[in-house]
Amino acid sequence: MPIATPEVYAEMLDRAKAGEFAYPAINVTSSETLNAALRGFADAESDGIIQISTGGAEFASGTRVKDMVTGSTALAEFAHVVADKYPVNIALHTDHCPKDKLDGFVRPLIELSQERVNQGRNPLFQSHMWDGSAIDLDENLEIASELLAKAAAAKIILEVEIGVVGGEEDGVSNEINEKLYTAEGDFVKTVDALGTGEKGRYLLAATFGNVHGAYKPGAVQLRPDVLKRGQQVAAEKLGLPEGSKPFELVFHGGSGSLLEEIHEAVSYGVVKMNVDTDTQYAFSRPIADHFFKNYDGVLKIDGEVGNKKTYDPRSYLKVAEGAMAKRIVEAAEHLKSAGTKIS
Repeated sequence: MPIATPEVYAEMLDRAKAGEFAYPAINVTSSETLNAALRGFADAESDGIIQISTGGAEFASGTRVKDMVTGSTALAEFAHVVADKYPVNIALHTDHCPKDKLDGFVRPLIELSQERVNQGRNPLFQSHMWDGSAIDLDENLEIASELLAKAAAAKIILEVEIGVVGGEEDGVSNEINEKLYTAEGDFVKTVDALGTGEKGRYLLAATFGNVHGAYKPGAVQLRPDVLKRGQQVAAEKLGLPEGSKPFELVFHGGSGSLLEEIHEAVSYGVVKMNVDTDTQYAFSRPIADHFFKNYDGVLKIDGEVGNKKTYDPRSYLKVAEGAMAKRIVEAAEHLKSAGTKIS
């Protein structure tokens, strides 16, 4: 199937919220990891989301170029061609973009999609994330409001973060403290500034102890009830019935989370869960195994030339692709999204 249209992406999110499941959002940095993500979703018979971070986009453009728009555009165009051969719907998304990178990443990408829409085509990406967690909430939401209007015009969904995700990702580090838990008042301020869809559809990354990186189960102190209370205070402000979930939530930093915590968070309205560290590890482990087992073959030892069958990148990348795909299948099963393909 082709990359999801804005209408199909909206239907995907509607189905997730109504069915209380979430889509894995898989970070990719190359055509090979993108192929692994596509294979994983196809093997799981699940629609899904593929996303590119600022660092991933820069890397994809080439180490001599280091341009985020070039790299993300190249991967997105590649995905539009290759995904057409798979029997699942895939949405393309850009991950955390802080204030100092907006002009070099999200804003030009929105403009690029606006040009496509003006030509009667679909946007290049289906959603973009604005990460204003490092600045004052009022400024965060002011910028979010501006971006939301532009995203809506380009048929794009915006993701907004309130609260802070701990740990490190793409060189950005945050301490593990009380800022990891979004305050109830912040949910209310978000409704005041962005509405609940009438100004444009958005996803909300509210934090409840989330930490980037790899952690053993139980090491991360998650409090999913923060999401529950956030939905409640927003519903109360809007005069909605008890049990309403006005927000479509995103789960960042899921590595090391207990399965019951994941399921609880999903029950409170999480429709998207970011997966990066786990799939990086799954991809790199078989490559390391290949090189250790074929040491003589991949290096020129004592004047020898090695074994082309073992140093040809295809010999180990195809195994890495399979391992990463398998991890995505597991993630889809954990999020109860397997079998949610839209025909």
